[in-house]
Amino acid sequence: MRRIIDLSYPIEDHFRWKVERSLAAAFDRGDDFQITRIGLTVHGFTHIDAPRHMVPGGATTSEWRLESLVGEASVADLRGVEAGRPIDAPELAACCAHCRPGDIVLLMTGWDERFRLHDPRFWSEAPFLTRRACEWLSEREPAAVGFDFPQDFPIRGLLRSDRAPMEEFVSHDVLLRRGVPLIEYVCNLGSIGSERTEVCALPLRLPDADGAPARVIALERDL
Repeated sequence: MRRIIDLSYPIEDHFRWKVERSLAAAFDRGDDFQITRIGLTVHGFTHIDAPRHMVPGGATTSEWRLESLVGEASVADLRGVEAGRPIDAPELAACCAHCRPGDIVLLMTGWDERFRLHDPRFWSEAPFLTRRACEWLSEREPAAVGFDFPQDFPIRGLLRSDRAPMEEFVSHDVLLRRGVPLIEYVCNLGSIGSERTEVCALPLRLPDADGAPARVIALERDL
């Protein structure tokens, strides 16, 4: 059997995203079943964005084709990028020679190995993509793009409730606007043993939504 590598964060209490979790039924209350109820944003933890998230009138989750979220993937090793630095097109080109049109492209900075998702430094000190980098990615025609870091510079400002023009959220403005799903906040990419793998990024089936939580895994190839 091939090894399954979990690339998903657990859904738990977090300072950015409120998770409402309660027991709708419990044995110690005399109920016949235990039933957990949860409430959370579809844009927290490991999730997938649909264009409607940032584009008025854009496609929703109902338009997702699962073929774009399951299949061949390429891992771009960006672990040499320093904290707080922009990632530009030449840096992507240097580590994406193996990327093919139709791949799910996973951008691996190893950021989750430096800081936990719960650490404010995960957000405030992260590297980020430039518009030219996103244009370069778009030209490679990926099926989807996944990130283990907060990929747009203004994301750090959201912690302070700062607002920025949509065009400054460059991965959203370039890739998502053109219909490329964004697989945000994956982790554990360093456990993938090769530059090519298979990925299954299945979102919850929430019709007509702007995004959905997802369980994302990599399937390590047989040696």
